[in-house]
Amino acid sequence: MAALAEEQTEVAVKLEAEGPPTLLPPQAGDGAGEGGGGTTNNGPNGGGGNAAAASSTGGDVGSVAVEDQPDVSAVLSAYNQQGDPTMYEEYYSGLKHFIECSLDCHRAELSQLFYPLFVHMYLELVYNQHENEAKSFFEKLFHGDQECYYQDDLRVLSSLTKKEHMKGNETMLDFRTSKFVLRISRDSYQLLKRHLQEKQNNQIWNIVQEHLYIDIFDGMPRSKQQIDAMVGSLAGEAKREANKSKVFFGLLKEPEIEVPLDDEDEEGENEEGKPKKKKPKKDSIGSKSKKQDPNAPPQNRIPLPELKDSDKLDKIMNMKETTKRVRLGPDCLPSICFYTFLNAYQGLTAVDVTDDSSLIAGGFADSTVRVWSVTPKKLRSVKQAADLSLIDKESDDVLERIMDEKTASELKILYGHSGPVYGASFSPDRNYLLSSSEDGTVRLWSLQTFTCLVGYKGHNYPVWDTQFSPYGYYFVSGGHDRVARLWATDHYQPLRIFAGHLADVNCTRFHPNSNYVATGSADRTVRLWDVLNGNCVRIFTGHKGPIHSLTFSPNGRFLATGATDGRVLLWDIGHGLMVGELKGHTDTVCSLRFSRDGEILASGSMDNTVRLWDAVKAFEDLETDDFTTATGHINLPENSQELLLGTYMTKSTPVVHLHFTRRNLVLAAGAYSPQ
Repeated sequence: MAALAEEQTEVAVKLEAEGPPTLLPPQAGDGAGEGGGGTTNNGPNGGGGNAAAASSTGGDVGSVAVEDQPDVSAVLSAYNQQGDPTMYEEYYSGLKHFIECSLDCHRAELSQLFYPLFVHMYLELVYNQHENEAKSFFEKLFHGDQECYYQDDLRVLSSLTKKEHMKGNETMLDFRTSKFVLRISRDSYQLLKRHLQEKQNNQIWNIVQEHLYIDIFDGMPRSKQQIDAMVGSLAGEAKREANKSKVFFGLLKEPEIEVPLDDEDEEGENEEGKPKKKKPKKDSIGSKSKKQDPNAPPQNRIPLPELKDSDKLDKIMNMKETTKRVRLGPDCLPSICFYTFLNAYQGLTAVDVTDDSSLIAGGFADSTVRVWSVTPKKLRSVKQAADLSLIDKESDDVLERIMDEKTASELKILYGHSGPVYGASFSPDRNYLLSSSEDGTVRLWSLQTFTCLVGYKGHNYPVWDTQFSPYGYYFVSGGHDRVARLWATDHYQPLRIFAGHLADVNCTRFHPNSNYVATGSADRTVRLWDVLNGNCVRIFTGHKGPIHSLTFSPNGRFLATGATDGRVLLWDIGHGLMVGELKGHTDTVCSLRFSRDGEILASGSMDNTVRLWDAVKAFEDLETDDFTTATGHINLPENSQELLLGTYMTKSTPVVHLHFTRRNLVLAAGAYSPQ
């Protein structure tokens, strides 16, 4: 594994703690996605996605090769066909009639061909300048055949009426450069093949060969319910091979930390007259195991920062809070405290809360970041250098003396961005705050001085989200340029570039063990990336709209995702399968959070509701490894309302953010938006 090209330039402001050794760039080829997958008519061009390590010096990171667009002329040349343009409608209608008259067991699978064939046939007509035939083909066959979740894409496609329009259209490039994936049983595929050969329908057969990736499996054909649960993305389903990599979803072993007894337990002496001693804290519900998890990655798989004394103290406080945590369940639901942003004329666009629930940050459309203290303790800045020189550095309360009481206030406003702030994330130690903006930068703010320490430039377009690692030091960002980037706080350049999505990366989230990053995209897929080598190890499809929220379960095994389709999907990371679907919201699901013990899943939406779901019941049948069928699919529960524990309406306030405190109280936030 090659070392970084040169030593990184040191940041202008010395960070409080030295970070761990930086991740090395992957070896050549590490980022290439896995190709293949089942029996196919034509091999795909690697479907797993790509990753690159950015050079440490020189050049604009945005110009990394993995982001380069393919040569447009070469892409379009594939549509240079000499077929009779007047026969396209007949070819398509003939195939449609054949599929509709086939047996029920095959009809659902073969119907998946309608959308990709329609798109490619239309693009061929447009490219070969058969404008009238293309218009007729679209108008006659647009209605009825296509699923509702493809309507927006087709409306965009309808704007392509001339060959010149195709060169700058992202939808067209996505279709041409990424083969549409269809998963079909062998019997259904043979039936299709025989029909096309008998009818000598070479036009459609050529499209199937050149533009589609048919993942053939042995066994019974899938039902319409199973197919509908997995389709919807811009590039079809995920290839089975894309989800075969081993994922270490377990939690890292917690360090041994002695916890002093509470004051009430220390009163008096024991019967022998000896004072009580400190003792290690026992594991409690929701706490991380101190035993080695067999599914956990090696402790040194990626370099993580060492615990500082302040980190150990915070963990002790966390353990004490855990003993007072409420055990949640269907008969004991959490209380919800809602923070409503009134008169938010600046436009609230992002919210985050510290792990100890003491601070709340809001990103606004006026380019500012605002930080509030939600406890009686006010926000204070460090004194000026001249005043600091007069302080006795050996005093026990030196940390208090360095703070300037004159600056104490409940609110601090951070200026620096030149566009709306779309993402915010506190560091685990509450010393730093990240913010991402429309201006293409991610900024690191000190919560000691309330000033900007570093501006990270790498994205060429708006950055929609940023997220700190659970261990600090590393963070991830995602934006309009379709890639996610992994950073370290003391490096100007990204350590990894995760490329593979076909549209904007809307949301990002670190796995609890920090070895993986999940990204949700407007291409309606979720990808899981390995931080060590940059590989895409999971691709999840099933949402029917852009994805806007992600969260991992506390044990690291499950992932919940929310999208504009109003659904919440549950995924088993180990098996790479969808295991649940929660229906109830009527608008975009903006935020998802599991309770600290993993018993409850909370979802917040633009429909002005917070919903609580029974996570234990949702996952109760997944404790064994034999729950999948032979085809790698499971039968999802038909009635997700059985998992719904409660629905809580707000007063005209979309729910932007959710957070569980250490005692399992729900904190929610949003801006009041009267009708």
